[in-house]
Amino acid sequence: MENRIHGVAVDAGSGLAKVIKAARGVNARDDDLMTFKRAVLTELGGGASTVLLDAGLGPDLLADYPAGCAPMLAYEADVYHISDADRITVLPEHLSVADFKGLGVDQLKFFMYFAPDGDAELNARKLDLVAKVGAECAVHDLTFLVEPLVYHALLVPGTHDYALAKPEMVRRATEAFSDPRIGAGVMKVEVPVDLDFVEGFGEAVMSRDDAITAIRAAAAAANRLPLVYLSAGVTFDRFAASLRLAVDAGVDFSGFMCGRAIWSDVVPIFGANGEGALRQWLRETGRARLDSLIAIIEAR
Repeated sequence: MENRIHGVAVDAGSGLAKVIKAARGVNARDDDLMTFKRAVLTELGGGASTVLLDAGLGPDLLADYPAGCAPMLAYEADVYHISDADRITVLPEHLSVADFKGLGVDQLKFFMYFAPDGDAELNARKLDLVAKVGAECAVHDLTFLVEPLVYHALLVPGTHDYALAKPEMVRRATEAFSDPRIGAGVMKVEVPVDLDFVEGFGEAVMSRDDAITAIRAAAAAANRLPLVYLSAGVTFDRFAASLRLAVDAGVDFSGFMCGRAIWSDVVPIFGANGEGALRQWLRETGRARLDSLIAIIEAR
Protein backbone atom coordinates (compact mmCIF):
# COMPACT_ATOMS: atom_id res chain seq x y z
CA MET A 1 0.00 0.00 0.00
CA GLU A 2 1.34 3.41 -0.98
CA ASN A 3 1.17 6.65 0.95
CA ARG A 4 2.48 5.34 4.24
CA ILE A 5 1.51 7.38 7.28
CA HIS A 6 4.12 7.76 10.01
CA GLY A 7 2.21 10.03 12.34
CA VAL A 8 2.89 11.60 15.71
CA ALA A 9 -0.16 12.69 17.70
CA VAL A 10 0.03 15.49 20.23
CA ASP A 11 -3.58 16.64 20.17
CA ALA A 12 -4.28 16.10 23.87
CA GLY A 13 -5.70 19.17 25.59
CA SER A 14 -6.62 20.01 29.16
CA GLY A 15 -5.83 16.51 30.42
CA LEU A 16 -2.23 16.80 29.24
CA ALA A 17 -2.06 20.36 30.55
CA LYS A 18 -2.95 19.13 34.05
CA VAL A 19 -0.34 16.38 33.94
CA ILE A 20 2.33 18.83 32.80
CA LYS A 21 1.34 21.38 35.43
CA ALA A 22 1.63 18.76 38.15
CA ALA A 23 5.02 17.66 36.82
CA ARG A 24 6.31 21.23 36.66
CA GLY A 25 5.20 22.06 40.18
CA VAL A 26 6.47 25.45 41.33
CA ASN A 27 8.08 25.96 37.92
CA ALA A 28 4.75 25.70 36.06
CA ARG A 29 4.06 28.38 33.45
CA ASP A 30 0.91 29.24 31.54
CA ASP A 31 2.62 28.40 28.25
CA ASP A 32 3.98 24.99 29.28
CA LEU A 33 1.49 23.09 27.12
CA MET A 34 2.41 25.18 24.08
CA THR A 35 6.12 24.69 24.82
CA PHE A 36 5.61 20.93 25.05
CA LYS A 37 3.63 20.67 21.84
CA ARG A 38 6.07 22.86 19.91
CA ALA A 39 8.97 20.71 21.10
CA VAL A 40 7.27 17.48 20.02
CA LEU A 41 6.35 19.02 16.66
CA THR A 42 9.79 20.41 15.86
CA GLU A 43 11.91 17.58 17.27
CA LEU A 44 9.86 14.66 15.93
CA GLY A 45 8.14 16.21 12.92
CA GLY A 46 11.25 15.93 10.77
CA GLY A 47 10.99 12.15 10.95
CA ALA A 48 7.20 11.93 10.65
CA SER A 49 4.93 12.20 7.63
CA THR A 50 2.45 14.18 9.72
CA VAL A 51 1.94 15.53 13.22
CA LEU A 52 -1.57 15.80 14.63
CA LEU A 53 -2.32 18.89 16.75
CA ASP A 54 -5.43 20.00 18.57
CA ALA A 55 -7.93 22.61 17.41
CA GLY A 56 -7.03 24.91 20.31
CA LEU A 57 -3.29 25.46 20.12
CA GLY A 58 -2.66 23.82 16.76
CA PRO A 59 -3.44 26.83 14.55
CA ASP A 60 -0.78 28.85 16.39
CA LEU A 61 1.83 26.14 15.75
CA LEU A 62 1.34 25.68 12.03
CA ALA A 63 4.37 27.83 11.18
CA ASP A 64 6.55 25.43 13.20
CA TYR A 65 5.95 22.34 11.05
CA PRO A 66 9.24 21.03 9.64
CA ALA A 67 9.60 20.74 5.88
CA GLY A 68 8.05 17.55 4.54
CA CYS A 69 5.77 17.07 7.54
CA ALA A 70 2.12 17.60 6.58
CA PRO A 71 -0.06 19.56 9.03
CA MET A 72 -3.10 17.85 10.56
CA LEU A 73 -5.62 19.29 13.00
CA ALA A 74 -8.21 17.57 15.15
CA TYR A 75 -11.74 18.91 14.73
CA GLU A 76 -12.81 18.57 18.34
CA ALA A 77 -13.24 20.91 21.27
CA ASP A 78 -10.89 20.32 24.16
CA VAL A 79 -13.60 19.12 26.51
CA TYR A 80 -15.43 16.03 25.30
CA HIS A 81 -18.62 14.61 26.74
CA ILE A 82 -16.68 11.61 27.97
CA SER A 83 -18.33 11.58 31.41
CA ASP A 84 -21.83 11.88 29.97
CA ALA A 85 -23.89 8.90 28.95
CA ASP A 86 -23.95 9.97 25.31
CA ARG A 87 -20.21 10.58 24.81
CA ILE A 88 -20.85 12.66 21.71
CA THR A 89 -17.85 14.67 20.53
CA VAL A 90 -18.12 18.44 20.96
CA LEU A 91 -17.11 20.56 17.97
CA PRO A 92 -14.73 23.51 18.39
CA GLU A 93 -16.46 26.89 18.58
CA HIS A 94 -13.62 28.92 17.06
CA LEU A 95 -12.78 26.72 14.07
CA SER A 96 -14.86 25.45 11.16
CA VAL A 97 -14.13 22.86 8.49
CA ALA A 98 -14.11 25.71 5.98
CA ASP A 99 -11.17 27.31 7.83
CA PHE A 100 -8.74 24.44 7.26
CA LYS A 101 -7.66 25.22 3.71
CA GLY A 102 -7.04 28.86 4.55
CA LEU A 103 -4.75 27.72 7.36
CA GLY A 104 -2.82 25.53 4.94
CA VAL A 105 -4.16 22.28 6.46
CA ASP A 106 -5.40 19.49 4.19
CA GLN A 107 -6.07 16.81 6.82
CA LEU A 108 -8.82 16.77 9.44
CA LYS A 109 -9.13 14.19 12.21
CA PHE A 110 -12.43 13.58 13.99
CA PHE A 111 -13.06 11.07 16.74
CA MET A 112 -16.19 9.59 18.24
CA TYR A 113 -16.72 7.21 21.14
CA PHE A 114 -18.82 4.30 19.92
CA ALA A 115 -20.43 1.35 21.70
CA PRO A 116 -21.53 -1.15 19.03
CA ASP A 117 -23.87 -2.81 21.53
CA GLY A 118 -25.18 0.55 22.76
CA ASP A 119 -28.42 2.38 22.13
CA ALA A 120 -29.27 2.24 18.43
CA GLU A 121 -30.76 5.74 18.32
CA LEU A 122 -27.70 7.23 20.00
CA ASN A 123 -25.38 5.39 17.64
CA ALA A 124 -27.36 6.68 14.66
CA ARG A 125 -26.97 10.26 15.92
CA LYS A 126 -23.24 9.76 16.31
CA LEU A 127 -22.87 8.37 12.80
CA ASP A 128 -24.96 11.21 11.41
CA LEU A 129 -22.64 13.77 13.02
CA VAL A 130 -19.54 12.03 11.67
CA ALA A 131 -21.13 11.87 8.21
CA LYS A 132 -21.93 15.60 8.40
CA VAL A 133 -18.27 16.40 9.11
CA GLY A 134 -17.26 14.05 6.31
CA ALA A 135 -19.56 15.81 3.87
CA GLU A 136 -18.01 19.17 4.80
CA CYS A 137 -14.54 17.71 4.29
CA ALA A 138 -15.57 16.58 0.80
CA VAL A 139 -16.82 20.07 -0.05
CA HIS A 140 -13.54 21.63 1.07
CA ASP A 141 -11.29 18.91 -0.40
CA LEU A 142 -9.87 17.73 2.92
CA THR A 143 -8.62 14.26 3.79
CA PHE A 144 -10.97 13.00 6.51
CA LEU A 145 -9.39 10.79 9.17
CA VAL A 146 -12.13 9.06 11.13
CA GLU A 147 -11.31 7.72 14.59
CA PRO A 148 -13.88 5.52 16.36
CA LEU A 149 -12.94 4.68 19.95
CA VAL A 150 -14.90 1.75 21.32
CA TYR A 151 -16.40 1.34 24.76
CA HIS A 152 -18.94 -0.87 26.50
CA ALA A 153 -21.52 0.26 29.03
CA LEU A 154 -20.96 -2.76 31.28
CA LEU A 155 -17.43 -4.01 30.58
CA VAL A 156 -14.31 -2.35 31.99
CA PRO A 157 -11.12 -1.95 29.92
CA GLY A 158 -8.21 -3.93 31.32
CA THR A 159 -10.37 -6.91 32.35
CA HIS A 160 -10.65 -10.40 30.90
CA ASP A 161 -14.19 -9.85 29.68
CA TYR A 162 -13.35 -6.60 27.94
CA ALA A 163 -10.29 -8.14 26.27
CA LEU A 164 -12.45 -10.92 24.85
CA ALA A 165 -15.15 -8.48 23.67
CA LYS A 166 -12.82 -5.84 22.21
CA PRO A 167 -11.97 -7.51 18.86
CA GLU A 168 -15.61 -7.69 17.81
CA MET A 169 -16.32 -4.18 19.09
CA VAL A 170 -13.45 -2.77 17.05
CA ARG A 171 -14.51 -4.78 13.99
CA ARG A 172 -18.09 -3.52 14.19
CA ALA A 173 -17.05 0.08 14.82
CA THR A 174 -14.61 -0.03 11.90
CA GLU A 175 -17.35 -1.43 9.69
CA ALA A 176 -19.83 1.26 10.73
CA PHE A 177 -17.44 4.18 10.30
CA SER A 178 -16.05 2.97 6.98
CA ASP A 179 -19.50 3.00 5.39
CA PRO A 180 -19.26 5.16 2.24
CA ARG A 181 -21.85 7.63 3.55
CA ILE A 182 -19.39 8.63 6.31
CA GLY A 183 -16.91 9.89 3.73
CA ALA A 184 -13.77 8.68 5.49
CA GLY A 185 -10.50 8.98 3.63
CA VAL A 186 -8.48 7.17 6.29
CA MET A 187 -9.57 4.96 9.19
CA LYS A 188 -7.66 5.61 12.43
CA VAL A 189 -8.45 2.66 14.66
CA GLU A 190 -7.40 0.79 17.76
CA VAL A 191 -5.43 -2.42 17.55
CA PRO A 192 -8.32 -4.81 18.28
CA VAL A 193 -6.48 -6.94 20.84
CA ASP A 194 -5.07 -6.19 24.28
CA LEU A 195 -1.65 -7.82 24.45
CA ASP A 196 -1.89 -8.06 28.23
CA PHE A 197 -4.30 -10.94 27.56
CA VAL A 198 -2.66 -12.55 24.53
CA GLU A 199 -0.57 -15.71 24.65
CA GLY A 200 3.14 -14.91 24.50
CA PHE A 201 2.70 -11.33 25.67
CA GLY A 202 0.61 -11.51 28.86
CA GLU A 203 -2.03 -13.71 30.41
CA ALA A 204 -3.14 -16.26 27.82
CA VAL A 205 -6.83 -15.40 27.75
CA MET A 206 -6.58 -15.30 23.94
CA SER A 207 -4.26 -17.44 21.84
CA ARG A 208 -1.80 -15.79 19.47
CA ASP A 209 -3.60 -17.36 16.52
CA ASP A 210 -6.93 -15.99 17.69
CA ALA A 211 -5.36 -12.54 18.11
CA ILE A 212 -4.07 -12.63 14.53
CA THR A 213 -7.49 -13.73 13.30
CA ALA A 214 -9.08 -10.82 15.19
CA ILE A 215 -6.65 -8.31 13.69
CA ARG A 216 -7.38 -9.58 10.18
CA ALA A 217 -11.15 -9.46 10.70
CA ALA A 218 -11.12 -5.91 12.06
CA ALA A 219 -8.87 -4.70 9.25
CA ALA A 220 -11.09 -6.30 6.60
CA ALA A 221 -14.02 -4.29 7.99
CA ALA A 222 -12.31 -1.06 6.85
CA ASN A 223 -13.80 -1.58 3.38
CA ARG A 224 -10.38 -1.15 1.69
CA LEU A 225 -9.86 2.30 3.19
CA PRO A 226 -6.31 3.14 4.30
CA LEU A 227 -5.91 1.96 7.89
CA VAL A 228 -3.69 3.46 10.57
CA TYR A 229 -3.35 2.18 14.11
CA LEU A 230 -3.42 4.48 17.12
CA SER A 231 -1.49 3.78 20.30
CA ALA A 232 -4.43 4.37 22.69
CA GLY A 233 -2.22 5.17 25.65
CA VAL A 234 -0.34 1.86 25.84
CA THR A 235 3.39 1.78 26.53
CA PHE A 236 5.84 2.12 23.67
CA ASP A 237 6.93 -1.53 23.89
CA ARG A 238 3.30 -2.71 23.81
CA PHE A 239 2.47 -0.56 20.79
CA ALA A 240 5.56 -1.70 18.91
CA ALA A 241 4.65 -5.32 19.65
CA SER A 242 1.08 -4.66 18.47
CA LEU A 243 2.35 -3.32 15.14
CA ARG A 244 4.59 -6.36 14.74
CA LEU A 245 1.61 -8.63 15.35
CA ALA A 246 -0.39 -6.76 12.70
CA VAL A 247 2.52 -7.26 10.30
CA ASP A 248 2.57 -10.97 11.18
CA ALA A 249 -1.16 -11.07 10.48
CA GLY A 250 -0.45 -9.89 6.94
CA VAL A 251 -2.58 -6.76 7.27
CA ASP A 252 -1.55 -4.17 4.66
CA PHE A 253 -2.16 -1.20 6.93
CA SER A 254 -0.93 2.26 5.98
CA GLY A 255 0.87 3.10 9.20
CA PHE A 256 0.29 4.56 12.64
CA MET A 257 -0.62 7.66 14.61
CA CYS A 258 1.33 7.40 17.84
CA GLY A 259 1.08 9.84 20.72
CA ARG A 260 1.65 8.97 24.36
CA ALA A 261 3.49 5.74 23.55
CA ILE A 262 6.26 7.88 22.10
CA TRP A 263 6.34 10.94 24.35
CA SER A 264 4.56 10.34 27.68
CA ASP A 265 7.77 9.26 29.43
CA VAL A 266 9.30 12.70 28.89
CA VAL A 267 6.61 14.60 30.82
CA PRO A 268 8.30 14.12 34.23
CA ILE A 269 11.65 14.99 32.67
CA PHE A 270 10.20 18.24 31.36
CA GLY A 271 8.68 18.81 34.77
CA ALA A 272 11.94 18.38 36.63
CA ASN A 273 14.48 19.80 34.17
CA GLY A 274 12.71 22.12 31.74
CA GLU A 275 12.58 22.60 27.99
CA GLY A 276 16.22 21.82 27.25
CA ALA A 277 15.92 18.36 28.79
CA LEU A 278 12.57 17.87 27.05
CA ARG A 279 14.08 18.57 23.64
CA GLN A 280 17.16 16.45 24.25
CA TRP A 281 14.99 13.43 25.21
CA LEU A 282 12.81 13.94 22.14
CA ARG A 283 15.86 14.18 19.84
CA GLU A 284 17.36 11.03 21.29
CA THR A 285 14.80 8.63 22.77
CA GLY A 286 11.71 10.05 21.11
CA ARG A 287 13.20 10.05 17.63
CA ALA A 288 14.62 6.55 18.15
CA ARG A 289 11.15 5.32 19.10
CA LEU A 290 9.58 6.93 16.04
CA ASP A 291 12.24 5.49 13.75
CA SER A 292 11.79 2.00 15.19
CA LEU A 293 8.03 2.10 14.58
CA ILE A 294 8.65 3.17 10.99
CA ALA A 295 11.13 0.33 10.58
CA ILE A 296 8.51 -2.20 11.73
CA ILE A 297 6.01 -1.28 9.04
CA GLU A 298 8.54 -0.56 6.30
CA ALA A 299 10.22 -3.95 6.71
CA ARG A 300 7.24 -5.74 5.17
